[in-house]
Amino acid sequence: MFLSLGKILGIFYNVTILPMYDPPEQPLTVAAVQAQPVPGDVAANAVTAARLAASAQARGARLVVLPELFLPAYHPPALRADPHGTAVTPADPRLDPLRHIGIVVVVGAAVRHDNGRITCSILMINNGEVSTAYDKQHLWGPDENELFTPGATGATLTVGGWRLGLGVCYDGCFPEHARAAALDGAHGYLAPSGYLQGSQHRRDLYYRARALDNTMYVVFSNSVGGQQPWRFNGGAAIHDPQGRVLTQAPDDGEAIVVSTLDPAVLRQTRKAHTMLADRRATLGTTRTQITA
Repeated sequence: MFLSLGKILGIFYNVTILPMYDPPEQPLTVAAVQAQPVPGDVAANAVTAARLAASAQARGARLVVLPELFLPAYHPPALRADPHGTAVTPADPRLDPLRHIGIVVVVGAAVRHDNGRITCSILMINNGEVSTAYDKQHLWGPDENELFTPGATGATLTVGGWRLGLGVCYDGCFPEHARAAALDGAHGYLAPSGYLQGSQHRRDLYYRARALDNTMYVVFSNSVGGQQPWRFNGGAAIHDPQGRVLTQAPDDGEAIVVSTLDPAVLRQTRKAHTMLADRRATLGTTRTQITA
């Protein structure tokens, strides 16, 4: 068995050796959306998503991220009342408005699989083709655990040379989820989400922390409006690799925020802040216990 020098050094010094994915050569302009979908109306929400994606494209975006479960709306009563009708497959004709958008679209959906299971997923639309890009791995609360099956694997989307880890809402509350993307060589992390009123502090802190933890960009989208207890708090944002806010929407109202991911900034940040390279693969199997 052949071990590379990097592997040997990693074993000897007990540090993580990252996949060698250099920063992309070109910047990537991205958009994050916040909007209010109609509970249970996939067809209408697909039209809204297409309108918002076209607006993002007009502002120069090559990639647009829409919220968690945007196509059926994050509304458990509606999802529970019609689990079959609120779920889609990539071939669903209700998605046709999105097939004509000229940029990469990332949007949340309930996806029905061949084996009958339904997942809280990310659909990716590119050049008219719809695919299921990622199934949410961490399901939040009793409603999601009743309605969905958790995903089994992580996913990375590559656009214009940018490697972008995929997560859905509650996934981003677990530092190890974004870290797994970074260890796979991600330069950014896309987070379609559904944060409720009253969670603004956590909404902002989680994703700024994921950006700084992993020295990577984070693109966060969220729903707005709705009736209690399913009222959402917007705040769509794009964070730089030091966790600083590049742009953020208010807590209310439909909005599209746009920013450009800069490979020079990514390179400079990772040169100055080397947590990923310095991370020890293990901190030991036991801890010293001290009593004062």
